[in-house]
Amino acid sequence: MPKIGDIALPDFPLLLAPMEDVSDPPFRALCKEQGADVVYTEFISSEGLIRDAAKSVIKLDIYEKERPVGIQIFGAELDSMLQAVDIVEKSNPDIIDINFGCPVKKVVCKNAGAGILRDIPLMVKLTEAMVKRTKLPVTVKTRLGWDTNSIKIVEVAERLQDVGIKAISIHGRTRVQMYKGEADWKPIAAVKNNPRMHIPVFGNGDVDTPEAAVRMRDDFGLDGAMIGRASIGNPWFFKQVKHYFKTARHLAPPTMEERVEAARRHLQMAIDWKGEKLGVFETRRHYTNYFKGIPHFKEYRMKMVTSDDAADVFAAFDEVLEKFGDFQFA
Repeated sequence: MPKIGDIALPDFPLLLAPMEDVSDPPFRALCKEQGADVVYTEFISSEGLIRDAAKSVIKLDIYEKERPVGIQIFGAELDSMLQAVDIVEKSNPDIIDINFGCPVKKVVCKNAGAGILRDIPLMVKLTEAMVKRTKLPVTVKTRLGWDTNSIKIVEVAERLQDVGIKAISIHGRTRVQMYKGEADWKPIAAVKNNPRMHIPVFGNGDVDTPEAAVRMRDDFGLDGAMIGRASIGNPWFFKQVKHYFKTARHLAPPTMEERVEAARRHLQMAIDWKGEKLGVFETRRHYTNYFKGIPHFKEYRMKMVTSDDAADVFAAFDEVLEKFGDFQFA
């Protein structure tokens, strides 16, 4: 059974990936209910934290029902990252995760996220200092490398382990690839098969079906899977994967009633957490997937994603249930 520090996990755990504007407390709660074993916050700017920026500070909100929960931070300045560790500790997470994988230009241009893959010594230096700064287990999420000519992930993972991280999650693409093409899990398996590695190695990228999770477990021998885009608007994915592990059969898809109820709860939790304006706005991206596959649905989807009034969105949910309640999802 894998462990992150002293945190015991089930065999082949499923982790909810940190995703900007997605893995907030309402969505994490839904994923936890559906079987996510570890959840991570949205990534948080170390510079934003030390400057007490409201957008960064609110992301520190975590709740007991989420545990084990990790708070993920990013940055490239040593002093800022260490101050951020001190601030994060006060929120009492179970894990501190370092983002060395975000490929977005505005992050990379500051040498943070995947940008640091061009400076491995700095990556190791930052990690070692942060591990020494806290008693919490520190983990890392990263990519294979900057580009295909600079993939040294076996060496990088070993060096990060040697300075004290307790687990590593690796996305099977380079920064240059962004999210294009297929994720390559072979280099991640090479990290796991390195005889010097003794911390959990989690795979990330293209785990979008239960069969893919089985391949990552059985064919590549990884310790667990970090689920990102496949969970957006589909918190049931974790439950579906676990059912497939046990039975080799697909779980029946959630009914229309279950989907509407999840969307309704998601929106209400978001409003309770951030207020009506932001709550309505930040749940929009989930609705397409909540109701994916329904024919002639555009009219209702437009109501959900264009209205700024929560009452209108809730009313749209009711209309969907009334009109499509008997729809059978494939």
